[in-house]
Amino acid sequence: MNEIIIRGGRPLEGSVRVQGAKNSVLPILAATILHPGQVTLRGCPHLSDVEASIRILRHLGCQVRWEGDELLVDSSSICRWDIPDHLMREMRSSVIFLGAILARLGWAEMSYPGGCELGPRPIDLHLSTLRKLGADLREAGGQLRCAAQHMEGREIALSIPSVGATENAILAACGAEGETVLVNAAREPEIKDLQDFLQAIGCQVRGAGSSTICIRGRCPTHDAIHTVMPDRIVAATYLAAVAAAGGTVELHNVDYRHLSTVTAALHEAGCRISGHDGQITLHASGRLGSAGTIRTAPYPGFPTDAQAILMASLLRSQGTTVFVETIFESRYRHVDELRRMGADISVADRVAVVTGVPKLSGADVRCTDLRGGAALLVAGLAAEGTTRIGDVHHILRGYEEPVRDLKELGAEIAWSER
Repeated sequence: MNEIIIRGGRPLEGSVRVQGAKNSVLPILAATILHPGQVTLRGCPHLSDVEASIRILRHLGCQVRWEGDELLVDSSSICRWDIPDHLMREMRSSVIFLGAILARLGWAEMSYPGGCELGPRPIDLHLSTLRKLGADLREAGGQLRCAAQHMEGREIALSIPSVGATENAILAACGAEGETVLVNAAREPEIKDLQDFLQAIGCQVRGAGSSTICIRGRCPTHDAIHTVMPDRIVAATYLAAVAAAGGTVELHNVDYRHLSTVTAALHEAGCRISGHDGQITLHASGRLGSAGTIRTAPYPGFPTDAQAILMASLLRSQGTTVFVETIFESRYRHVDELRRMGADISVADRVAVVTGVPKLSGADVRCTDLRGGAALLVAGLAAEGTTRIGDVHHILRGYEEPVRDLKELGAEIAWSER
């Protein structure tokens, strides 16, 4: 399955259940290392990034198995603290294992991580927070060699509210003596879900969702069951899809609060949206209007992961929408592919201006990264004719069954070998 074919122009109707969150389950999988026993993750999505994390866990000596949509991880037999280069290169978020391995074993060795090419995403902030806890980190030849036999809790102020650095600091602090206080911590819902998991296994963590998080280290842990939160970016993708194609769709297993900036932008563009009790309904008809200016920002601001997706939903709008990308330097790589379909987008540095066109035309395009690939799905649903999307392995990093889900909503979409 290396290509997705879409015959666009069909409105979407029906309901779909949103999968568990990729950006939540990956740090939770790293956190399973902290407990020398078994944990069960319910609603764990079957994603290529999840499989990459499983390969890392198994390399370390953990026992991991699937039972339906439940993932069982037993870390009692962990016996290694190194992650080889070929496993680290599979995804950028693999660096999250550093804090957890140090907390559990006191030693870690790994290379620099891989993942989507979104410009520089230096891990210096991760390393500086670990050093403040007492870890000795040495870098040579692209390798990190770390020793942390005596980490001690302290107050650590992050220079920016980095999600990954916040998560790594939390996991490392679980193995430090005393209390660690993180100031200017990231506030994303996925960090709250990580806290919920850590509390479930017995760790003392509080404050996630605010800018100050407190961690009491070296608490006894126990077996636990945890349900992974819904994926707000997958939900945003399906909302954008119906906004682009037209129709009425109801999403289940969603938290309306986590999508407030996305739904506000779609409402501004002319969609009718309602949400309650884990559901969101969106209705769209005709061409959308402008969504004004969309500026990405750390939560609770507009999520950078939804920037390309919302852009794709507005390509046929009546008006102009301005996007300002403040998080990553190279997050407009999807623009050239959207232009192949007839989109009118101009880019200058971190600003992209989308001027709506009367119609899009199907074309042969390729995914440049995970969210850029999702944007091509959205655009293909709105385009006239056939769109062929290549390099879809990027999409499978974060979307469990995009073809199945969209087909259930009435899209004419299929996998293809080429």
